[in-house]
Amino acid sequence: MRVLVQRVSRAKVSVEGEVTGEIGRGLLLLIGITHADTDAELEWMVNKLSGLRIFSDTHGKMNLSVQDVNGNVLAISQFTLYGDAKKGNRPSYIEAARPEVAEPLYDRFCEALGSALGKQVQRGVFGAHMDVELVNDGPVTLMLER
Repeated sequence: MRVLVQRVSRAKVSVEGEVTGEIGRGLLLLIGITHADTDAELEWMVNKLSGLRIFSDTHGKMNLSVQDVNGNVLAISQFTLYGDAKKGNRPSYIEAARPEVAEPLYDRFCEALGSALGKQVQRGVFGAHMDVELVNDGPVTLMLER
């Protein structure tokens, strides 16, 4: 499982002009799932994200989590995080999980993270063509992998 984490001032995702998820201050998560991922990877990632200290405290140090700042989360499935462009000019997505494997794991991830944070995780639409808008705060962007 790969998650590209972006600390944002705001973010939203739309499908065919309709907003499906929108947040203010918080985390935008782009989530890639590979065929070998299980609930163990999901649980590790939920624990890591719920405690990840990338928000500034009163001294300007990245010392606070999304929970500490009462932030929100927008989670978007993104199979292209498993794209491999080492050979040729067209990426291979062989490492990305098939939708029948990835979608249920993505759904469980969003539910588990929401439960850990005590609030609903906003989402994109799995498998849809999405327009994502964000204001990256910092910018702060991290790649987490398990």
